Amino acid sequence: MDLELKDKVAVVTGASQGIGLATALTLRAEGARVAAVSRRPSPELSAAVDDSLVHVPADLSTPGGPAAAVAAVVARFGRLDVLVNNAGGPPPGDRLPHAGFLARDDTHWRAMFEFNLLAAVRACRAALPLLLERGGGAIVNVASVVGRQPAPMNLDYGAAKAAMLNLTKGLSEEFGAAGVRVNSVSPGPTLTPWWTDAGGAADIVAGWTDSDADSVVSTLAPAQMQLTTGRFVEPQEIADAVALLASPRSASTTGAEWVVDGGMLKAL
Repeated sequence: MDLELKDKVAVVTGASQGIGLATALTLRAEGARVAAVSRRPSPELSAAVDDSLVHVPADLSTPGGPAAAVAAVVARFGRLDVLVNNAGGPPPGDRLPHAGFLARDDTHWRAMFEFNLLAAVRACRAALPLLLERGGGAIVNVASVVGRQPAPMNLDYGAAKAAMLNLTKGLSEEFGAAGVRVNSVSPGPTLTPWWTDAGGAADIVAGWTDSDADSVVSTLAPAQMQLTTGRFVEPQEIADAVALLASPRSASTTGAEWVVDGGMLKAL
């Protein structure tokens, strides 16, 4: 299916690895010109850079980072059609998962909201005038199933993602009539470096459970999180959903949350 993204200009934040990199590569494969935004490029991103996929360095956890990134993209490509707010997860210097509300102070909460909510707010604020000027476009916010399934683990992260879902719905109402569609994708546990890197989530959970990282990813975590598929989500599966929501083929889809979670969420 042609997603009608040829020559569209897309910004993907948090695009050096994982879901963001898969999304950037997928949009490019569909014919878009893509700006991959991250603090620094990964080897995988650097190897993929060409005339249609560029790296834009930015610290999205700072107040001016998102606007500077959007401005750099417009300077390079001349316009903007799609914004994918994917940056999120543990803020720089932090690790997830963590257990225990009382162990997290205001500094932790501020950093979590700066990176997982305010970065998207600021990117939308910078992108929306450009999209409105062109008569429309698409914003896709990458949220999380924990935004709808609260748990004592990672409560600050879940609260930020719940706010992201609210932001998505509100923006879709305000700007839908002007041609800007705003949707969200909520991944379940996804096989990204957040989990698999040394010292990452799999190692942390392994330490809690007297297990090993491979067993956590292959067996323990899918069972504990009741994944119907029995496995983690692949980044490409999230990227495919994002690309379809970014596409003009989804012209009547706005304010929607697409859940790609391996069946983790059970409630209607």
